[in-house]
Amino acid sequence: MILEHPDHARSIASSGTSTGSLYRRWVGPLLARDEGADAEQLSSLTLAALAQASLRRDWPLVSGSLAGLGAELQRRDHRFEQMLFGCRFANPVGLAAGFDKNAVAAGIWHLFGFGFAELGTITWHPQPGNPRPRLFRLAKERAALNRMGFNNDGALGVKRNLERQRLPLPGQRPAVLGLNLGKSKITSLELAPDDYASSLELLSPLADYVVINVSSPNTPGLRDLQDAVQLRRLVERLRRLSACPPLLVKIAPDLEDDAIDTIARLAYEEGLAGVIAVNTSVNRLGLENRRLPQTGKTLAQEAGGLSGAPLRGRALEVIRRLRATAGPALPLIGVGGIDSPEAAWERITAGASLIQLYTGWIYQGPGLVPAILEGLGDQLDRHGCSHLSEVVGSGLPWVGA
Repeated sequence: MILEHPDHARSIASSGTSTGSLYRRWVGPLLARDEGADAEQLSSLTLAALAQASLRRDWPLVSGSLAGLGAELQRRDHRFEQMLFGCRFANPVGLAAGFDKNAVAAGIWHLFGFGFAELGTITWHPQPGNPRPRLFRLAKERAALNRMGFNNDGALGVKRNLERQRLPLPGQRPAVLGLNLGKSKITSLELAPDDYASSLELLSPLADYVVINVSSPNTPGLRDLQDAVQLRRLVERLRRLSACPPLLVKIAPDLEDDAIDTIARLAYEEGLAGVIAVNTSVNRLGLENRRLPQTGKTLAQEAGGLSGAPLRGRALEVIRRLRATAGPALPLIGVGGIDSPEAAWERITAGASLIQLYTGWIYQGPGLVPAILEGLGDQLDRHGCSHLSEVVGSGLPWVGA
């Protein structure tokens, strides 16, 4: 998915990065309208170029260009470094699952400034996903609707993609790499634990951490796995595998508060490494009557999950609820509607140790990551804090200039 919203892009322009300027100049005009260039096609073209760069990152001309990219976008600050569930994060800003579904650019995400990247969602069986069109821009709202349906190369295909890139071993990479696993569409709920386990067993040697995705709205029945009984059965099956990497679970924003509390307790009882909140929403969040020009239907009539700025409020509520129930010991990763330094600070002070970007990053362009890191550093200075961990769950407000 590639999107941009010119008004909000201006907030990132002050970083002065040439990459960001080029993005706004050449990509922005294509994406100023909902019905502009096809979002999925542009995403595929972008990933194809990134895949070639990752495969050839040691070639002199390619490595020189990538070094320039890193010099523009990376921000190194020891105050951001954290050790969480056995992984060392250089900074708290990560790429969310869903963009690099097949892990084709795994070797270069750190050069965009990310401290970690989550790749996938990956299923045991290769699958084409849902029929097109299945990805829609909502440019005015800085949002997107997707019903991709876990289109991916399958676990074996992803393993081959990762091996071709000759990555350093887990724990030795410039950015932490997580793998997000889902249920194959053809697999019944009863057999879901074995389906996930097959993917995990094959891919675990390549992952710093693994996410159990039970919250996408685009695979029929998948969200039923968020039920406490089903989820416990799934987690117990995966934990039996030898050399199991840290396991996290990703939950939906549409859960009732008591269900959120139940998952927080289950995560603690089962020894999960953390919880990622949240996935896309089937709630239209006040946009029920918003019409998609590509189909002529309203969002209330369309299937799929909503992401981006409209999700910010609910995603924040879920993080606060999880932190209140789970306490400070369980690491939380906040995602959904984070498109500015202030939104990132808000999520961290609500209880997230790490955050992830997707829709906001696409709208704003590559300059968003350094802008967030600079903003977080400025807030640490203003509050007199020496490390990011001091403000996680603190409730400290954003202090303006």
